[in-house]
Amino acid sequence: MEFKGSVAIVTGGASGLGAATVEMLIAKGAKVVIADLNEEKGKEFAAKFGDNAVFAKCNVTSTPDNEGVVKTAVDKFGKLDILVNAAGIGSASKTIGKDGPTNLDWFKMVLDINLIGTFDMIRLAAWQMSKNAGNANGEKGVIVNVASVAAFDGQIGQASYSASKAGVVGMTLPIARDLSRDGIRVNTIVPGIFDTPMMQLLPQAARDSLGAQVPFPKRMGNPSEVAMLAGAIIENPYINAESIRLDGAIRMGPK
Repeated sequence: MEFKGSVAIVTGGASGLGAATVEMLIAKGAKVVIADLNEEKGKEFAAKFGDNAVFAKCNVTSTPDNEGVVKTAVDKFGKLDILVNAAGIGSASKTIGKDGPTNLDWFKMVLDINLIGTFDMIRLAAWQMSKNAGNANGEKGVIVNVASVAAFDGQIGQASYSASKAGVVGMTLPIARDLSRDGIRVNTIVPGIFDTPMMQLLPQAARDSLGAQVPFPKRMGNPSEVAMLAGAIIENPYINAESIRLDGAIRMGPK
């Protein structure tokens, strides 16, 4: 997929890994719909890129919101070629605690956002992409999901988060197979410990400790490195149905 002239949606696009991906896409010549729940931050971020970006308020658990994001891409830029699913939340709750079992509604909410919201955006974006004329490879669209190494190395208290991210990894192959006849590729990035706004809330000592756990390079990842991998996936027409760890060789311990 060529970047120049392409149109992308990035969910969770106003901060962190999503924002870095937006910057990469626009630098390479794409137009981007920045989909995010934070309207103030999203509009301010989109304004930096002039006519190359537009903000669309979106709660990925809302199908009308997700439909609105796809419609914004078509209305503003005429089509949709790329979807990057970077929206998500973390969680920490042991299965049982001193006061009883964990809150099931919280578990469901994490799955609603991280897994079901991702799938909803995929199905809606893929339908729009299927209407594109294929390029020389017959390619009509590219979808890149963002999961987490918690899909494989879930730590204590991460049952809901790990389940949601494992679900994203698990559905990558069957969705890629589903969409192969429509010329749409589907891949997932599986990041390790990255220096995102959520991590920046931790004390510096805690951040340094986390970075030191990474075999090499001994630091947390930079959001731009996720964006670099997203760019490589989008550009390379033979990468399909892959879940690619991007983690400096870390394998998370129990806690």
